[in-house]
This record gives sequence, C-alpha cells and structure tokens, in this order.
Amino acid sequence: MKIAIVCYPTFGGSGVVATELGIALAERGHEIHFVTYRQPVRLEFLNSNIHFHEVHVPEYPLFRYQPYELALSSKLVDTIKLYDIELLHVHYAIPHAYAGYMAKKMLKEDSIYIPMITTLHGTDITLVGNHPFYKSAVTFSINKSDVVTSVSEDLKQKTLEMFDVKKPVEVIPNFIDIKKYSNDYTDCQRSLMAKDEEKIITHISNFREVKRIPDVIKIFYKIQEQMPAKLIMVGEGPEKEHAELMCEELDIVDKVVFLGNSNEIDRILCFSDIFLLPSETESFGLAALEAMINKVAVISSNTGGIPEVNQDGITGFLSDVGNVEEMAKNALYLLKDETLLNTFKENARTVASKFDILNILPLYETVYEKAYNSRYKNSY
Repeated sequence: MKIAIVCYPTFGGSGVVATELGIALAERGHEIHFVTYRQPVRLEFLNSNIHFHEVHVPEYPLFRYQPYELALSSKLVDTIKLYDIELLHVHYAIPHAYAGYMAKKMLKEDSIYIPMITTLHGTDITLVGNHPFYKSAVTFSINKSDVVTSVSEDLKQKTLEMFDVKKPVEVIPNFIDIKKYSNDYTDCQRSLMAKDEEKIITHISNFREVKRIPDVIKIFYKIQEQMPAKLIMVGEGPEKEHAELMCEELDIVDKVVFLGNSNEIDRILCFSDIFLLPSETESFGLAALEAMINKVAVISSNTGGIPEVNQDGITGFLSDVGNVEEMAKNALYLLKDETLLNTFKENARTVASKFDILNILPLYETVYEKAYNSRYKNSY
C-alpha cells in the first residue's frame, strides 16, 4: 500500500511514533511518503520504500503568520497525485487533520478519493484542541476523518468527554522497536557520567511546563541528600534555563548534567537506575516506555495514560501529581535495595516488551485496510 504520513519532525513523542511506524511499514513492503516541513529526526536514511517530501512555506510580508496549513494541503495534493498515494495517515488533529481534509476536498474535484486516518496524541486534544479558539476546528477535523485512533484509553475518554465526536475512536497504543534496544553494549560508558558509587537518575523530555521540570530537580535533590547520585537531563525546551538556575540555587550543579537533545537515548538509559516522569499529564508516556525497555525502573505521576504503561509496584511507582515527597521516597526505596531494584528493572523490560512494534503494527494495518476498503462509502 502507498501511504502518506504527516507528522511533526521533532523529538516529541508523536513525531517519533509516526516516524518509527513509517519505517516499520516500509520494512513490511509498504511504500511510505513522509510529508512535513523537515526530515523527521528519527528518519536517518531513505530507501526505495521510504520517501520524504518537504513542505515549503513561502515568506510573504502580507501575512503576519505564514499559512503552513495551506502549504501542507497543497503539498499533499501534489504528492498524492504524483505518487498515486492510496492512504493518508495524519498525526495530530490540528493542523494536520485539518490540512488533510482540505486536501481530500481538492482531490475529490479530480475524482480522487483517499481515506484519512487521524491519530490523536494528546496535546492536540488536552491543550491546543480544548482552547476555545481551536475547539470547533478540532471537532470538525476529527469527525471528518475516516478513522480515528488514540494512543491510550485515557486519551480516548478525554476526547469523548471534551468534544462532540461522532466517529468511533480506536485505541492503538504507542510502541517501541525491541530489536533497537538490545542492551548488548560491552561498555555503556557509565564512567563518563558518574562515579562507581553514584546512582544515576534520568529525565528525558521537551522541557515544557507540563513536564514539571522543577519537580524533577526537587525529587533528585532529596535523593542526593541520602546517597551519592547524578541526574542526567536530556532534552531542550522553555523550562531548561529555570532548571539550571534551580540547580545553582540548590548547590547541586556538579551533580546534574544537561545533555540537550540526543539521538542516543538507548545509550543514556543503558546506565540509568531510575527514570523520573512527574508530568502534569501524559497521553501515553512514551519516554517511560523507552526507559522500561532499557531495564530502568520508573518513578512517575499517575496521570493520563502513564498507568497504562508504568505498573505501580511492579515496574516502578505512581504518585499524585506534585507529590515530590512520595516520589523521592519511592525512588530511595528502590535505590537502597539493589536486589529489589534489579527485580523492578527486569519487570520493566518484560512489561515494555508487550508494546513491541511487531504487536502493534498489525493493529494499524487492520485499520488501514478497513479505511481503504470503505473509501468510496465515506462522505467528504
């Protein structure tokens, strides 16, 4: 099948999932066309089954904000026509499903009917989509999709509660590719990050307010008060500078390492003991899943879809949002008992394995077939 995938080409979860999905589909013989404004960060190479089409947005002084949705719609129409694309899969309702619908309308004028699958990832629903300025457009985009999927049961329920959705929403969870996380390094280079006696705590995110970065620092501060430890902070975002200032104020600068964005997440997690994810909300918790497949226990909040990934008392511990005291206590409980910590690490790997892409990919292929077979029945 020839499939066009629209996503954000960034380090965010939705972009990572969309890219990995496209790569896996290509390996199974599908022809994949990524359509976005930059080559996705996880798309390291192109081959005969993987193509990238850049969306250019001309700069016009007339516009205060350049019309990306318009440029994307036009690019989709051109790409679909040129490569005989059979299916459109967009990740994020706004702006991608909105632009996809406009492309569908334009294509219909040439008697080209292409089904559109929309995958909801979280921010498009809970943050952007729920804003009064965008709510009507998000509702419209969802209802005009031929198939709608959600990355967690929690996000599905939030979508149904917040929007007047007429379409059924199917839950297809996020995933990881186990074969890329073999953990067979002979040297994780742990010594570059910490001393032998130091435990390594890790946090990976886009450093937005919703990730509660100050809580990460506070939890670590309480940990290092009781045992030697290092905190590895991976990512970039608006909260990073504040986090660095907090470390200075708490006099723990020498114990915290800010690495910025990285394509070597598995190597970083290879030597980690605890992963912190105290987020305000998470539609799924992909970062936690990547930590778990690398045998890292997770200390997290109990919000959104995280409990569907991190199993309390098995792979880590869940706490209420903002309960820094309990999160630090749970982390220390594991870190002070090496045998217990290793048990949790093994459990994390086992649970994460259930989310292997080989288990999830057939769910998407089933959805694709259903959408493709019903393409002429759906109204535009």
